[in-house]
Amino acid sequence: MHPRDQTIFALSSGRAPSAIAVVRVSGAQAGLVLTTLAGRQPAARQASRRLLRDGAGQPIDDAVVLWFPGPASATGEDIAEFHVHGGRAVLAALLAAISDIPNTRAAEPGEFTRRAFENGKIDLTEAEGLDDLIHADTDRQRRQALRQLQGLLGDRARDWRERIIEASALIEAGIDFSDEGDVPAELRAPAVKAIKALHDEITKVLAAQGHSERLREGLVVAIAGEPNVGKSTLINQLARREVAIVSPHAGTTRDVIEVQLDLDGYPVTVIDTAGIRESDDPVEQEGVRRARARAGDADLVLWLVEGGQAVDPDTMRWRGTSADGAASSGGSVWIVRNKIDLDKVDKVGGARPIGEFRISASRGDGIPELVDALVKFASEFFGTTEGAMVTRARQRELLTRASDCLRRSLDLVEHGEELAAEELRAAAYALGRLLGRVDVEDVLGAIFQKFCIGK
Repeated sequence: MHPRDQTIFALSSGRAPSAIAVVRVSGAQAGLVLTTLAGRQPAARQASRRLLRDGAGQPIDDAVVLWFPGPASATGEDIAEFHVHGGRAVLAALLAAISDIPNTRAAEPGEFTRRAFENGKIDLTEAEGLDDLIHADTDRQRRQALRQLQGLLGDRARDWRERIIEASALIEAGIDFSDEGDVPAELRAPAVKAIKALHDEITKVLAAQGHSERLREGLVVAIAGEPNVGKSTLINQLARREVAIVSPHAGTTRDVIEVQLDLDGYPVTVIDTAGIRESDDPVEQEGVRRARARAGDADLVLWLVEGGQAVDPDTMRWRGTSADGAASSGGSVWIVRNKIDLDKVDKVGGARPIGEFRISASRGDGIPELVDALVKFASEFFGTTEGAMVTRARQRELLTRASDCLRRSLDLVEHGEELAAEELRAAAYALGRLLGRVDVEDVLGAIFQKFCIGK
């Protein structure tokens, strides 16, 4: 039997031990599994208490079971659920009893969701939303993923695709009736109007998203500067715990240290880098190389200096190169003057330039203001994540392709309806790939293998 025709099962709740564990079974044998272990099937979608027994008649657990006959189920197949006590021995006995039934096997990562996709229960954007929801670390990530799971982009993309097909039908009808005088012109006018409206809608969606797809990975902020200016102390302040060793000796930080922060719902990765200076120590040289590479790729660099120390622009010439030495656009750079508690205020007195902050990382002075500025920067960087439709680079690429095809069809319709019709077909194809309805085998494995087992 082909693996896709086999019945799959997996623990679909948290790791044991736990109060309750949920084991799901999906496929043609789900009903047989249920009757074998629970004695008989309960009424559809009604919880029923059963004493579960294995194939030899030995009791496994006093459990609650549910039956969801397909196609009206999460995967579109027959589904059985077993809600058992979450001990390791209970789960081991239950999973062993299920595996003894012919044509059943343990599920692979994401296989339940993949079957739901293949059976038309969800589209690919909704599957991506589910994956994002599982891995969401902040509230903004959760809200964005939930909107995607509920079809925010998928519903719009289906509507766009249907309207493109309708416009394409008008254009192609004009080709069929090209020998009947003004008929092509009559058909072309409403098609052109529809294409313009579609192009405007998709273009506005792309323009309004900012870096919304980056919300999944988060903003990258690098703390950089010369040795012993307080970089490790600052990252400890931002993390509110000791994640880096603080020492008065220069060169203590040899490698890149990363910490994940949740700033007002925005995911931020803060990087503490080795002090950037010339050194004969090969280990420190490697640390400096990595520091320059990571800071060069960061969205924002906090360049630390001591108090009123002058900032030499030449010290930041490393900006613009990435880890592999290739050109990098680099992000913004803020000057952060540390150790102001050890300096006289008039050393750095006067109006504070934009993008410059004054702090005492050891005492915490100025840290709240710096955090507020980071939150504002993240808000402007990600753009309007509330209602954002584009959450992945794949989605942006395909929407951009569809928009470009629509624009070219408008340019070509007056010169050759056949060429315009071909561009419309390409636009519909791009949206079909976005939804996962045409030619997406090359991306399915990459998407679903990131899911956890049982989802």
